[in-house]
Formats: sequence, structure tokens, C-alpha cells
Amino acid sequence: MDLQDLRFFRAVAKAGSISGAARELNYAQSNLTARVRKLESELGTMLFHRHHRGIALTDKGKMLLSYAEKILQLVDEAQRALSDQETPRGPLSIGSMETTAAVRLPKLLARFHREYPEVDITLRTGTTEQNIDAVLNYELDGAFVAGPVEHPDLACRTVVEEELVLVTAASHRRPASVKELRNRTILVFRQGCAYRARLEEWLRHEGIVPDKTIEFGTLDGIIGCVAAGLGISLLPRSVVEKHATDHQMDLHAIPDRFGKVATVFICRKDPYMAAPLRKMIEMIHETEWRD
Repeated sequence: MDLQDLRFFRAVAKAGSISGAARELNYAQSNLTARVRKLESELGTMLFHRHHRGIALTDKGKMLLSYAEKILQLVDEAQRALSDQETPRGPLSIGSMETTAAVRLPKLLARFHREYPEVDITLRTGTTEQNIDAVLNYELDGAFVAGPVEHPDLACRTVVEEELVLVTAASHRRPASVKELRNRTILVFRQGCAYRARLEEWLRHEGIVPDKTIEFGTLDGIIGCVAAGLGISLLPRSVVEKHATDHQMDLHAIPDRFGKVATVFICRKDPYMAAPLRKMIEMIHETEWRD
């Protein structure tokens, strides 16, 4: 069923005659007659009663007109939504690392919601690896992940450089050297977390194999267990500085080679970018990310 045929059918039904609809549409009457007959043939039913005063809808014609109005209204709405680049609206799904979502995103998301209230934002947290896969598979529109990210299908924009610090319980004695860490339990996110990868890389470089590793699904879980003395972790300074100020944990610098990591925003390199994502990227560029 052709959309143009539906438009012609609706015009004829409202005009009450093919000649009247032809004048309104500035379309040849013979061509319009042919299009209506073609639609009737495709549907296998008569849509109009023909009489000397013009035409009238059959019962099936009345039924089709009801559907045609709904279909054409939805098509018009879709065209307006897709062409309206000045007023972003609709869904926007963003992914993030737990740490970034906790510290960096609340003000950004609050501002975005104030300025673009017709956009429905969804925030999903996960590891860098999970977020990258979700963006590539069209499950997320974009994501904040640990860089660098090099993929031919992804655009990558640096947001901020984080300083990673070793965190230990304030109640525990400071390790005299990195070698003492082999006797400590390592508290980390799931595999695919960039911070976990950095910690494991640093320890391997130092020739250290920790006694035990415990995986967590939340940032609060790691911070709470570090403060309680269960083990140690590697986290951004921006995330744990408050807890150091409150004397819950101690922060220890590590070599820049392992302790500096960029947070980047990624999205697909698609030919078309929806207005909500475009406005989000513009706001990310405008935001002052430093503490």
C-alpha cells in the first residue's frame, strides 16, 4: 500500500468527488481515478459508491479512512521529529563508568535536563569494555569510558585526565614499599574495567602477584570495603579525595605511567547524528571538568 495512494484516497473521501479532489491537489482527474482504482484492486474491495452526485464511502472505505488518518498523522509526526534539529526530543541513552557517573556527570545531566526537558535520558553504568561494545551494537548512543579508544567506527573526544591513586584504609599502616602489596587483597571492578587493568599492569611491572582479588559491582562497595580495611584499590583521586579528608582512607600516588588515564566520550561515526546526542556533545565541550 503506497502512502501517496492513501493521501489521494483521503483527499477524495473528504472532497466527496474525484473532480473536487483533483482540483484541490492540482492533479489530473484521470490519473487520480486510476490511483483510486489501483488501491481498490490492491485491497480487493470497493472503497467508494459511485453515483450521479459524486461518490460516497463504503463501509470498508470508512474503515480505511480511519486507518489512513492515523497512518498519515504518524508519518507526518515522524518527519517533523526527524527534521526538527532546533528542539531535541526523544530518547538518549548514555553509558558511563561507575566513577565518572558518581563524580563527573550529576551536574552535566542536571543542566542537560533543564535545557532540553523533552529528551528522555537513560544512564547505564558499566566497565569501559562493556560500554564500548554497547555503543558499537547500538545499545547506547554514547558513553564515557577510559581512553585511549581506537576503533574505526567510533569517534572519541577527550573529556578530562584523571589521576589514579592507590587507596588504603586510614586505620592501616602505610605500606613501606610497593613490595608489601603482595600481602594485600585487591578490590576491583569486573573484568573490562580500565582502572583494574592499570592496577594489574602496575603490579605486574613491579613483579607482584597479590594474594587475593575480590570483584565488586559498585563503587560504593569498593570504597566501603577499603575504608573497613578489607583491601586496597586503584581509583581516581576525584572520587576518593573526600574520603581522605574525612580520614577514612589514605591516598598514595603511583608512577605517572600507570596513574594517568583520560576519560573520553565515544559515539559511533554514523552519517546522521540525532539532535539529542549532538546537543549532549556540545554541552560536554562547554563543561568545565576540572575540580
